[in-house]
Amino acid sequence: MIKKLIDTPIESQAEDNGLSPGMPRLNVLRQAPSPEALQLIPERLARKYNALPLSVKDNTLQVAMADPDDILALEDLAARTKKRIEPVPAAVIDIQEAIDFNYRAFGDIVKQFGSVEAIPAEIKTPEMLAMEAADDSPVAQALTLIIEEAAKSRASDIHIEPEVDRLRVRYRIDGTLHDVISLPLGAHDPLISRTKILSGMNIADHRRPQDGQFSTETKGKDIDIRVATIDTVHGEMAVLRLLDKSLAALSLTQLGFLPESHDKFEQMLMAPYGMVLVSGPTGAGKTTTLYAAVNSLDKVSRNIITIEDPVEYRFESINQIQVNPRAGLTFASGLRSIVRLDPDVILVGEIRDSETAQIAIQSALTGHLVLSSVHANDTMGVLFRLIDLGVEPFLICSALISIVAQRMVRRVCPHCTHSTTAPLIEQIAYRRETDEERSEFAYGAGCKACSYTGYLGRTGIFEILSISDEIRRLLITGATAAEIRAQAIKEGMLTLARDGMLKAKSGITTPYEVLRNAYSTD
Repeated sequence: MIKKLIDTPIESQAEDNGLSPGMPRLNVLRQAPSPEALQLIPERLARKYNALPLSVKDNTLQVAMADPDDILALEDLAARTKKRIEPVPAAVIDIQEAIDFNYRAFGDIVKQFGSVEAIPAEIKTPEMLAMEAADDSPVAQALTLIIEEAAKSRASDIHIEPEVDRLRVRYRIDGTLHDVISLPLGAHDPLISRTKILSGMNIADHRRPQDGQFSTETKGKDIDIRVATIDTVHGEMAVLRLLDKSLAALSLTQLGFLPESHDKFEQMLMAPYGMVLVSGPTGAGKTTTLYAAVNSLDKVSRNIITIEDPVEYRFESINQIQVNPRAGLTFASGLRSIVRLDPDVILVGEIRDSETAQIAIQSALTGHLVLSSVHANDTMGVLFRLIDLGVEPFLICSALISIVAQRMVRRVCPHCTHSTTAPLIEQIAYRRETDEERSEFAYGAGCKACSYTGYLGRTGIFEILSISDEIRRLLITGATAAEIRAQAIKEGMLTLARDGMLKAKSGITTPYEVLRNAYSTD
């Protein structure tokens, strides 16, 4: 029966289809599988054999496969689909991304909520909410599907937001929010309750902001999920931040530094003592950069201690401390205790207040290498933020080694990149930063791999300020930010905008992304 369905030997199929080993493999990310074909092979089977159904014609099912010579896979697919299998070779990674894109569970999510009884929120008791959100309830299965789809889509955050007539679910992908599904309002209370139960929150308290976290496994990856909830005029909203543990192992070379900036940053980390600060808005990748910096250091002969809020990723051979205000453990009190634990390197998650800033500066002046982050727009902003926190300029000059300001920009999708003429404003911005004339840049046309956005993944753009003797002199004499910035550029500092435009020149990103995320105050 199976032989009949396959119809011809694999070798002759390969010859009929012209699939010789030397031929290029099909780019399945540009193919649009027919719904009929997708229904024939379930997602579990597609992942098992790295096979994506493409089209059905008569009694033949065309399937893109990483290994078109896998006779066992072909026989199994033929037996299950009752079709003759026509294999087409394709790259494994392309097939996996195409499976992620085409096998969406949003229909199943809506179906799960179809069985949830709509009960007015005002008459629900905590016991009723707990029953709705139990482990075996449709709501629990729906939340699992929402998280799995977010992981497939490379989302960093899930937003669950009640509105007047619907519950909106959005994913933040490569820094941009996308509407992915609308659910009935009856799904709101049980979904928020399920999220709170997993995160260890109080499901009966709807008024106060709460936060918590839980862990799960999806697509073979361990993911920590940080949850925050707050009451809005339409009910509680929740934001789930997905922390993929594989991203914690990024090295300095993977952050996106240009070669010259990479060498400069590595050299700064070789200092035996002093302070290195990283700045940028929320979501700019400061924590990732600090972790990469710490991981590049010698963890055997040096005692590395961190104090964070929260501890996002866990590392071997590093002593990590979680801030706990209820127990009296703040950044300031924790840092004061750390200096008595014989540290060589101290990582402070964030300098938020005057006391933390003063202790961090003193630690850097007494033989410790201190790494930390400060919320500021650029490198100049960090200097004046420290002064605003009460740190004397002469102490800043003595302790500070360098400041790194950074942003995240989206990468041009490598699967649909093409060169095209940029809008005039982007050409003008590029010329302003580089003093070069250029009209054409790489842009993504949009394909399945990038969800038709033209961008796939993100990289960093950086501005590194080295504290030279001249900059110390300017800071002590009360020079303005513009004067210090002009001196830094004269000494070779690449601004955020210039660093971004150089990446646009290389085809890594687009001038539009640089304009959207960075700016020059020259």
